[in-house]
Amino acid sequence: MPTDAPETDYAFDTGAADAVPQLRALESFLDPITTDRIAPPLLTPGARCWEVGAGGGSVARAMAAAVGPSGRVVATDLDLAHLRPAGNLEVRRHDVRHELPPGDPFDLVHARLVLLHLPERRRVLRTLAGALAPGGWLVVEEFDCTAPLRVLTAPSDDAAKLFAQVTDAMLGILQGHGADLAWAQDVHAQLTAAGLVDVDTVVHARSWPGGSLGASLYGTNSRQLEPELLDAGLSPGQLDAFRRLLRDPAFAVMSYQLVSTRGRRA
Repeated sequence: MPTDAPETDYAFDTGAADAVPQLRALESFLDPITTDRIAPPLLTPGARCWEVGAGGGSVARAMAAAVGPSGRVVATDLDLAHLRPAGNLEVRRHDVRHELPPGDPFDLVHARLVLLHLPERRRVLRTLAGALAPGGWLVVEEFDCTAPLRVLTAPSDDAAKLFAQVTDAMLGILQGHGADLAWAQDVHAQLTAAGLVDVDTVVHARSWPGGSLGASLYGTNSRQLEPELLDAGLSPGQLDAFRRLLRDPAFAVMSYQLVSTRGRRA
């Protein structure tokens, strides 16, 4: 096993201090949605599960609790700094782009906010589908980054314009790193093309008021991408004003749209 994570063009530094608040904000918003999508009959005692790009490990830990001691969960990522093995939860450094699936066929494979960042996303999706046992489920969850981040309330028109300016720049940076901002819209068809059945998709979004953990995600992302935002022409003053806006109770914005798609191997 390699001692260092392979190089990627992922825009966010998973080893930086801001990775922790980013993970916590994402987990707060997304874990309840994911829990519902992988609930029985998908996730059952004794099941074998693979959590791809496990991040902070919250979903992998929930899986491990659900499958019980007779089940097994493998959590993989390039960066294991936020993951800990325990009991029936195994942690492996793994590059899903280039390495074979980590073990025998799985009853459930879950990947959240992973494939949109990978240029090899379509090939990787076929790999994940191929790792399923008969009757096993693949659940892929991605942000639809083409959906407008609609400001609901703002202290001024200029504040709303500033939010749009900074978030548009952040999405442009992600795209420059190889992310496909529209990938979420393609997943349903890709699961069907991979031969899965019972494919279904749900979309979830909610309002995030200023000062909320959700709104803080935008601020955290702006700190993670600050050097590139400055290179894109934004000023330190604009970024400071953007972060203050996200703490303002007079501000509210819609979250990113999470598109959750799942399919079953016949």
